Amino acid sequence: MLAQRLLTAAVGIPLIAGVILLGGPVYDSVVAGVLAVAALEFCTLGDERPLWRPLPYELLAPLGAVVLVAVASEGDDEWTGPLTGAIWFALLVATASRVSLRFRPQWLSVPAAVLYVGFLGAHLVLLRDLDGDGKWVFLPILATWTTDTFAYGVGRQIGRTKIAPRISPGKTLEGTAAGLIGGFAGVIVIAEVLDLPMSLGEEALLGALLPATAVLGDLVESHVKRSAGVKDTSELVPGHGGFLDRLDSLLFTVPLVYYFAIWVVS
Repeated sequence: MLAQRLLTAAVGIPLIAGVILLGGPVYDSVVAGVLAVAALEFCTLGDERPLWRPLPYELLAPLGAVVLVAVASEGDDEWTGPLTGAIWFALLVATASRVSLRFRPQWLSVPAAVLYVGFLGAHLVLLRDLDGDGKWVFLPILATWTTDTFAYGVGRQIGRTKIAPRISPGKTLEGTAAGLIGGFAGVIVIAEVLDLPMSLGEEALLGALLPATAVLGDLVESHVKRSAGVKDTSELVPGHGGFLDRLDSLLFTVPLVYYFAIWVVS
């Protein structure tokens, strides 16, 4: 499993970096494709049918994700902030109260997938359009990875106190604290290396917000899978699960960085 994960990362990371640097229609198309698959994974969670045999109405979820990416590529963000906050709030309330996200009737999973995966994920396009070289996109991706790495490493070594055993049994207080600290430092270092137009105070504020947001995003996705009774959303990414498994925290941290950049950064 570890060798598989490392091989996938060795191939995937350069490809992802190249697409981000390239930007333009290629970047938008890749984002649309990834979100479309992730939205379909959401709709088919827990089903015995394979991912490539969706019900006809479930195809509306990937279609909706693609449409939202197309809208985002036009730069329309006047209405996105309040809706993002509402989606976050609804997801967090459902997770905290352990409300099942295994929808009945099943067709309700389609609008849920469009909002959760498609709408939040489309911020990847809005964020890429803030500059010409993709630095703003690299920030949440690298900082989220740093947060997850610290949390996983410390949690595996010394983690004892479970913080959400019914949602994410492996998540511990010790690991989460390490993730918050490592993520805080990571945001500042990454922002400085990328030479983003932020003051040290703004970097510190984002450093406090982003790791906590990453943890919340991870808990939400864990609750989604727990509701469906599955460990991974699919097996499309060898050693890493599905596309939605890789997007979990980013569906929260990417919108956070976008609104921070346009509302806070001077």
